[in-house]
Amino acid sequence: MRHRIEFSSSGCYTKHLFLKRRVKAAVCRTLKYENVDVPCLISVLFTDGPGIRAINSEFRKVDAETDVLSFPVNEFEPGCFDADNCEFDHTSGKYNLGDIVISVPRCEQQGREYGHSVYREVEYLTVHSVLHLLGYDHVDEGEMKKQMRNREKIIMGEKE
Repeated sequence: MRHRIEFSSSGCYTKHLFLKRRVKAAVCRTLKYENVDVPCLISVLFTDGPGIRAINSEFRKVDAETDVLSFPVNEFEPGCFDADNCEFDHTSGKYNLGDIVISVPRCEQQGREYGHSVYREVEYLTVHSVLHLLGYDHVDEGEMKKQMRNREKIIMGEKE
């Protein structure tokens, strides 16, 4: 499947080739696991703390830095992707799922805290974010959060 990931960046993150590779791999694995069998389009922005804080403040009215933000274009029931109810991008010929914003410095910090690389952290947050684009959420500690965390582990290869 030829998914398209459009990368942009603010600051010094334009040349993070390895981050881009990890994002692409994570997107493809997540979409495959979720049985998304049409070519999709996702936009990914690499930014810094102040950049993600400004976006978080503007769009979510939360004046705080975070690690990743997801902006789905469609509304899906978790685990029920439906191309017929998905925005189609005629320019690319792909189904538009939405936007992801990743704070690279936060990924570096969290990678150190959790004992792994920035690349693994970016990959995990990409899986997490793509699941949001596909309708999963974790607003409370309920069943949906447990379902989402379980999927993240499977997709990251931490659980069979």
